[in-house]
Amino acid sequence: MKVSKAIETRMTVRQFLPTPVPQETIREILEIAKRAPSGGNLQPWNVHVLVGEPLAALIGDIDGKLEKGIEEDPEYNVYPPQLVDPYKTRRRIVGQMLYELIGVPRDDLPGKLKQLSRNFRFFDAPVGIFFVMHRQMEIGQYADLGMFMQNIMLLAREYGLHTCPQEAWARWPDTLKEHLGLADQEMLFCGLALGYRDETAIINKLISEREEFENFVTLHGF
Repeated sequence: MKVSKAIETRMTVRQFLPTPVPQETIREILEIAKRAPSGGNLQPWNVHVLVGEPLAALIGDIDGKLEKGIEEDPEYNVYPPQLVDPYKTRRRIVGQMLYELIGVPRDDLPGKLKQLSRNFRFFDAPVGIFFVMHRQMEIGQYADLGMFMQNIMLLAREYGLHTCPQEAWARWPDTLKEHLGLADQEMLFCGLALGYRDETAIINKLISEREEFENFVTLHGF
């Protein structure tokens, strides 16, 4: 698969099939993805891959806490507290598109929360991946980790797989510290669901909008 095709077909999948992903496939993807650039070659990422019983145990733990209304202090703000336009509008539009697609009315807060909680089941993906960083890292290393993750998501397409990057997991730092055995100096950045897309799921018909070239590019010297 050409890189351009992988980029064109990469999407955020929110319903996966239970079909297992071979360990060798996961290993190959991560081995190739590690060639991502990083300032000073810090390679500021550590990766935890969960399948089978460890994945089920984590999901069961989170399910129980959600049922009891338990919350944890998030590792960080996924979005800026006072999000300004055009970013605020973009977020509102994609959210509206999603909920309309799955038949959740605008004022149905329980329905929206139920869909949000699907993150913590990895949307039924058979593989859950977590990305961890040392707390000493700065904004430059966040960019490095993002490039590493993008490599993984594009390589997944080459193997016929799909992904869903999930910063929502930042809501459960204490639980993940326990399940992943993280040290105090390690912080959970985000999760990533990996698996085969459920082609019949209506939610996977969502294709988010992108700005026109002229709206985000300024050409100099042309």
